[in-house]
Amino acid sequence: MKKAIIAIPIGDPAGVGPEIVAKSIASKEITDQANCVVIGDGQVMKNAIEITKVDLKIKVIEHPSEGDFSEGILNLIDLKNIDWDKFAFGKVNAMCGKAAYAYIAKSIELANSREVDAVATTPINKESLKAGEIHFIGHTEIFGALTNTEDPLTMFETNGLRVFFLTRHVSLREMLDMIKKDRIKDYVKRCLEALHKLGVKDGTMAVAGLNPHSGEHGLFGYEEVEEITPAVEELQAEGYDVVGPIGADSVFHQAAMGRYTSVLSLYHDQGHIATKTLDFDRTIAITNGMPILRTSVDHGTAFDIAGKGIVSEVSMKEAILLAAKYAPNFIHE
Repeated sequence: MKKAIIAIPIGDPAGVGPEIVAKSIASKEITDQANCVVIGDGQVMKNAIEITKVDLKIKVIEHPSEGDFSEGILNLIDLKNIDWDKFAFGKVNAMCGKAAYAYIAKSIELANSREVDAVATTPINKESLKAGEIHFIGHTEIFGALTNTEDPLTMFETNGLRVFFLTRHVSLREMLDMIKKDRIKDYVKRCLEALHKLGVKDGTMAVAGLNPHSGEHGLFGYEEVEEITPAVEELQAEGYDVVGPIGADSVFHQAAMGRYTSVLSLYHDQGHIATKTLDFDRTIAITNGMPILRTSVDHGTAFDIAGKGIVSEVSMKEAILLAAKYAPNFIHE
């Protein structure tokens, strides 16, 4: 079996990213399923290996094609951008913000040039990015800019449950103003296209309801009557395999049981609560709608435990495994 090559930027060096990378690369499960290329700083990764007490040797390479993907080898593209004398765990640091961005940018460069098949990202810190004068608020915006993608789609997957988001980082008040028929139609079409690129070509997408019991025909709100149901009906008339609105108190469970291939969540917490309650550690973000495939852990830099070697690598391993799972099916634009 030909294994996918996965680029892994180590994230903010002051956070837990280097540790979860070291622990994951040391896992036989990862070695068996993927060929991993780490992008980071040599001293940071040497330190992470010592902290986590894993049995790894670093091989510094210039290109993924030079990698040795044997068990016990960490293939590293070393950007040498951390001054150890100015480094401290768990602190907002402009140097670390700049470094984290550089690791991501290099990973995207490798993916854009098809030297790697996918990118699996680790946590970054928004304050460190800002301190380093990196004018992006997060990974999605960086990937969008560096792949010339105007509006990337985020999908969460955990234990086979796939959830897309109509709206994300806005207030609930703002979200209500964004529940519009045309927006829903556009997102459903883009989500189904994204699933097709991942190799998921069959099955029904469900649109979650917004109000209790999907509004009960206007008793508890008019969004379903005026915007959501008309959007679904028009999509069905156009031949799209979509249903809804389905009450949010049941639709995620039904999808997890296999009734639906995916769910369109209408706002941030609606979908986050559903996936993370099902399995917090194995909820993985996939950024769709781009010419490259990107998966990510869905936890932060955990500054409070950084450098202690106690962080769980489960989410990082799942992000790598999901990237390896979808990479062979991924259709490049």
